[in-house]
Amino acid sequence: MAEKTKTTELKEHIMMTEPKGVKALSKEEISKADEFCIGYKRFLDNSPIEREAVRYTVELAKKEGFVEYDSEAKYSAGDRVYYINRDKAVALAVIGKNGVKDGAKLAIAHIDSPRIDLKPNPLYEANNLALFKTHYYGGLKKYQWTTLPLSLHGSVVKLDGTRVDVNWGDAEDESCFCITDILPHLAQEQVKQPLAKAIAGEDLNVLVGSRPYDTEDEESDLVKLNVMHILNKKYGIIEGDFLSAELCLVPTFKSKDVGFDSSMIGGYGHDDKVCAYPAVMAAVNAKVPECTCITYLTDKEETGSDGNTGMQSDFLRYFIYDLAKQDGVEGYRALSKSTCLSADVNAAFDPTYASAYESKNSSYLNNGVVISKYTGHGGKYDTSEASAEFMGKVRTMLEKNDILWQVGELGKVDGGGGGTIAK
Repeated sequence: MAEKTKTTELKEHIMMTEPKGVKALSKEEISKADEFCIGYKRFLDNSPIEREAVRYTVELAKKEGFVEYDSEAKYSAGDRVYYINRDKAVALAVIGKNGVKDGAKLAIAHIDSPRIDLKPNPLYEANNLALFKTHYYGGLKKYQWTTLPLSLHGSVVKLDGTRVDVNWGDAEDESCFCITDILPHLAQEQVKQPLAKAIAGEDLNVLVGSRPYDTEDEESDLVKLNVMHILNKKYGIIEGDFLSAELCLVPTFKSKDVGFDSSMIGGYGHDDKVCAYPAVMAAVNAKVPECTCITYLTDKEETGSDGNTGMQSDFLRYFIYDLAKQDGVEGYRALSKSTCLSADVNAAFDPTYASAYESKNSSYLNNGVVISKYTGHGGKYDTSEASAEFMGKVRTMLEKNDILWQVGELGKVDGGGGGTIAK
């Protein structure tokens, strides 16, 4: 073998090499990753909306020794607790040897995803069809939601205060719903529209029935009546209960492997379950850390993180304050020493749409977990940029533990962009 030149040695010493990606992993490591993804697909399928994600997460946590948090209890190193915020967000904490005296280590992801919400007064009949009026939620492409098989999820609070959870359309023997679209033969005007305008938000009406209630009486809105009769028999609800409901529609299909090599996963809710599940498993697999470790799955990221279950609320802050009080330190001091990974999806380079990316600072499939120093848009608006010091700590941690990782921005500068809970 020829000796390396001084130039080659210098390049190897001071320049980055091309990432080896998945080729750097052994067959055993790849097999372990595939096994991890089985649990992830199960998490995806059982967590289409935040309430169901919280329930499923708590089920997983309880099996691993987590108990419900009690602010009056005394906790010791290694104790494992979960803390639910209004059934739509949840924190998992593993108490460290030093508690939160030196701060906590946090991993935060969101469990809400783009979807189709029902309006407060949704059900109507038109031309012998029963439909739901809707209001889309989060950053979605409206045209992608027409003609998809959809299932109905959520909760209804009745006049007596009882809550009924709704799940219709996921079972194999259960009917589903869909948003209609005009057939190609009549779509000459529609196809001339820009994609953003081809399907109007007010036209995302969901088809839910066409058969009238079986009666000899001469009454109007019999198709609507039949739908309400079915809902009343199954869930005990009346039309007025829609006024105090949170109901939405999501795709019915289960997650599946993609590709001849089954190397990818297709499913609903990758944004942001792809980060939520690893964060949950990190808490589950934590033993007795030095500092308290907290995984927090939050709500409302898709609409700006506002509300009492979003990251703009004080729920997590007060939780850390309670833990600090037990440790005999001021809450703000514990918070100021804490570090957090804001975990959200990035966009892998797509050669079909290469013009949307800047290749040198894009993330790629098979090259490992993506670390983004900042998100936002334009001139780094609406972002919380990580400092060089924090990036250095993360980089050192990943390298020392032989973690496959890469950096990545969300597309080209001025090409769009987006935010997350870190703002």
